[in-house]
Amino acid sequence: MKQNLLDTKDYIVFAVYFVIVAAYGLYIYNKKKSASTGSKDYFLAEGSLTWWAIGASLIASNISAEQFIGMSGSGFKMGLAIATYEWMGSLTLVIVAVFFIPVYLKNKIATMPQFLHQRYNGTVAMIMAVFWLLLYVVVNLTSILYLGALAVSSISGFDLTFCMYAIAAFAILITLGGMKVIGYTDVIQVFFLILGGLATTYLALNLVSTHYGTTGVLEGYSLMSSKASEHFHMILKPDNENYIDLPGLSVLIGGMWIVNLNYWGCNQYITQRALGADLKTARGGLLFAAFLKLLMPIIVVLPGIAAYVLYKDGAFQAEMLQDGSVNPDRAYPVLLNLLPAGLKGLSFAALTAAVVASLAGKANSIATIFTLDIYKKVLKTNASEKDLVFTGKIAVVVAMVLGVLIAPHLGIDKKGGFQYIQEYTGFVSPGIFAMFILGFFWKRSTSNAALFATIGGFGLSLLLKFLPGMMDLSFLSGIGFSVKTAAGIYEIPFLDRMGIVFVFCILGMVLISLTEFRKGVANPKGLEIDSSMFKTTTGFAVGALIIVGLLVALYGVYW
Repeated sequence: MKQNLLDTKDYIVFAVYFVIVAAYGLYIYNKKKSASTGSKDYFLAEGSLTWWAIGASLIASNISAEQFIGMSGSGFKMGLAIATYEWMGSLTLVIVAVFFIPVYLKNKIATMPQFLHQRYNGTVAMIMAVFWLLLYVVVNLTSILYLGALAVSSISGFDLTFCMYAIAAFAILITLGGMKVIGYTDVIQVFFLILGGLATTYLALNLVSTHYGTTGVLEGYSLMSSKASEHFHMILKPDNENYIDLPGLSVLIGGMWIVNLNYWGCNQYITQRALGADLKTARGGLLFAAFLKLLMPIIVVLPGIAAYVLYKDGAFQAEMLQDGSVNPDRAYPVLLNLLPAGLKGLSFAALTAAVVASLAGKANSIATIFTLDIYKKVLKTNASEKDLVFTGKIAVVVAMVLGVLIAPHLGIDKKGGFQYIQEYTGFVSPGIFAMFILGFFWKRSTSNAALFATIGGFGLSLLLKFLPGMMDLSFLSGIGFSVKTAAGIYEIPFLDRMGIVFVFCILGMVLISLTEFRKGVANPKGLEIDSSMFKTTTGFAVGALIIVGLLVALYGVYW
């Protein structure tokens, strides 16, 4: 199967996408500029985003190169099981809408460090502000930039470095307009993302059916199910080679909950979209995003499985190789290269839209935390609103430049893009989620306990990561908590590590808090919470029940 680079029709389609997004962004920026120039309007688009804009922006920011490239690669390698990140994320969005967002809005929270300052103290908030900045720049921003540029380069034929700079420049243009511009341009980005993504899935399924002498996408899906039946199970067994990445029931009752609840509920990058809205609008946006999340595996996982089926039967033998071995992350770009002229431009626009939207959202979150939690509180406490907005814009540019300079040196493409992000973020997710969840719902939780979760959780995560090199963990294999790797070493799956660390952090926080209370030295700062905050409208409740029903059906069919 012959690969082809972009045709004139593709450039026209891509140019149309670029002009529409840029023109609409400029229109929103000019409209916003005449209305308000305050920092809260710039960083949060306070009161400006509708439910559909919030929902679309959440998905546009969430779905990026690590999904299109990394999750398709995981689909190639392990199958539909990787979709658990999307489907469990859908249920998580409902939980966050019901229990987390009301707490943030009631207590007028603008940033996650502000929440920690308000609930614990300034030390905890400052440590986490610095940490989040490092995590967002060194792990998230760099991986989105590099994986996105890698995909764009392989499709267009342009130099990798040029693609990285071009994507970064486009993202900066959108980000400098503030959250309102990001939010509304994300609606267009999601349109291109879904339309182009579906086009690639359609091609992939058709390729499978054509390869085996039939026609039609349904026939292609049926062939995939029979030719790679092992790729259509959501719950992996311990003897599966991918068990270390998705350890069986842990995706339903273990570490997967920490991954999702921390990402969707305790993450500036995500929650920022809803923090400027009223409760009904914010919940509507999160519910809309939850429905969109259910569709994502069709776009980002099925193409990877299709590429696997074709590869197994002799196709793409050379195209899937990198440095002499098969690289699953090449699955999606290989498929894109087979699209006909025009349609390829649409899918190219979809991929670019996903990357640019995620970069813009991440850069805006970096700017928000730096400006409101470090610059305003430490560097210039009397800063004017104009100073804050200007500083935020400078932070956007600096973060993006750092991302471009650092990204090529991290070996992201050699670690499996999606799993790279999940594992490295997982070093800190358990501790962060522990101090948030107890901060929300247990008034006795103290600042020293929060510090323990932050530092102790990270330390234990490192210990468990390197423990297999220090001792034999085969005794844990009987209960599924260790897996023998290709190197013959028994390792703890990283989702299980997260579950273990989370329990450790919760117990440690409870013990420290109770000890401080007994000694009379505790002085916890509670939040304003009452049970009425968690009541939902009938419409929201019906939508949430539909999502739960669909998830039960999906897991029942693909268990």
